[in-house]
Amino acid sequence: MEAKDQTAAGLHFVGKKEELIRAKRSFRTLEDRDILIIYHEGVFHAVDSYCYHAGGMLQNGDIEEINGKMCIICPKHKYKITLAEGECLYKGKDPREKHPVTRWYSKGVKQRIHVVTESDGNVFVKLSVSPAWIESDYYQGEKGKEERAKAEAAEKENPITEDDD
Repeated sequence: MEAKDQTAAGLHFVGKKEELIRAKRSFRTLEDRDILIIYHEGVFHAVDSYCYHAGGMLQNGDIEEINGKMCIICPKHKYKITLAEGECLYKGKDPREKHPVTRWYSKGVKQRIHVVTESDGNVFVKLSVSPAWIESDYYQGEKGKEERAKAEAAEKENPITEDDD
């Protein structure tokens, strides 16, 4: 694909396949949107890089299979976000059941997910064009950026240590 074709199709070159596989996780800014590209178990994923809940960086989050879905766990507040849909999962009980059993439930789509394609050893991301507001959109906007900057500054002033937990 030529550069003109990529732009016309909405595709953004994000790197060579082998480099992204070695890195496992890569941060890119595409059209003023911060994206995390993840390579896990043979599949590329692209998600908004800041957690929908409080803007925490997802880059260092663990990846686990939860309820049959691959999820990234926000390192800040432990929210579980599916890599395929951006759905937030939580464990709970339905109090209306006679004998409530703990199981996984969905809070719905909270994290914007982007399409990843490969061509001739190159990897491209097409940003989501869904017009619906998704909660992770907040941390891509100006107010969200300001809030993230304040939180980072506060964290530097009062770093959390292992003993604080």
